[in-house]
Amino acid sequence: MNTENLKIAHIHVWDQKNKGDHAIVLAVQELLRANFLNCQIQDFPVEVLKKKNTNTIKELNQADFVIIGGGGIFYSYFLPFDIEVIQAIEKPIYIFGLGYIKEVDAPPWEEDKTKSVIALVNKAKRVGVRDYNTKKFLSTNGIPDQKIEVIGDPAIFLTEKSPQNFTFNENIKIGLNLNYSGWLGFGKWRDDILQAYKEVIDYFHKEYSAQVYYLKHHPGEENIYKELGVEDLIMVDLEPAEQKYVYGQLDLVIGMMLHVGVMTFGALTPEISVAYDIRNYGFAEFINKPELVVDLDKLKEGGLLERVKKVFAAREQYAAEFASIKENIRRKEVNFLQSILNDEA
Repeated sequence: MNTENLKIAHIHVWDQKNKGDHAIVLAVQELLRANFLNCQIQDFPVEVLKKKNTNTIKELNQADFVIIGGGGIFYSYFLPFDIEVIQAIEKPIYIFGLGYIKEVDAPPWEEDKTKSVIALVNKAKRVGVRDYNTKKFLSTNGIPDQKIEVIGDPAIFLTEKSPQNFTFNENIKIGLNLNYSGWLGFGKWRDDILQAYKEVIDYFHKEYSAQVYYLKHHPGEENIYKELGVEDLIMVDLEPAEQKYVYGQLDLVIGMMLHVGVMTFGALTPEISVAYDIRNYGFAEFINKPELVVDLDKLKEGGLLERVKKVFAAREQYAAEFASIKENIRRKEVNFLQSILNDEA
């Protein structure tokens, strides 16, 4: 298939304040341009699926096909989709690397939200999701297993770029991230989370004279990270490609936001995720490293520090294993995109 001037409509999360959401879009479009040479990509916010707009539907139908994803588009905040809009899209729809979000303590979805997701997946020509929890959600709601490919999160492959004027010393380097982006459960777990993080910081300061970096992913984190009480904390708030490069220079990361973990994995650094959502577990399961997640209810018992010590001791082994796993994921995603080429030939 000649991809010259191929028109791709890319529906995705529009929020560039959230570094993870921005990273996903950049990574997906890098993969599209690498696999569909000289293609033209037109951006559409995921909100186009929520409300019918004749002009927008006309634009979508002028593309050769529609890519939806990646990111947490199967999320209550974005739902329900408008089933009339879904049916009005005449061009082939491909779901690429997106996921299902279900936060700790969040209420079940209303029926219309689930129905709208299933309508979209039924309409799609191919479905590639980022983790097994997303596949399980779709399967439970009637999508045949054989229609769903688990291909991983595209943000793993975002190109890394060395930032200017950002230097590292020879000390052990530990990265931290907290989720303060609107998760309603944070208040319930706030004291446990902060205490567990402080235990980790204390340990690395005393044992290794470590340098601690805060890995900012969302503006809301300004309201919380200072409560960690780290006087020499170095803030990392860069463009996604530069942020990912920094992750690759660290020895260990303790985080909450999913794409801190995804990009850290992509940079071959181990990250221990404090799980506030099913997606934290989902990513760890997908890379077959369930020990890289700590439950919220284990924090009071010192569960985070205990896990940190074990993972830190094996950090070089993790890096080597990540490199191999990463190549397997790359093959899955490239194969998915090549299948689109074959479909549209």
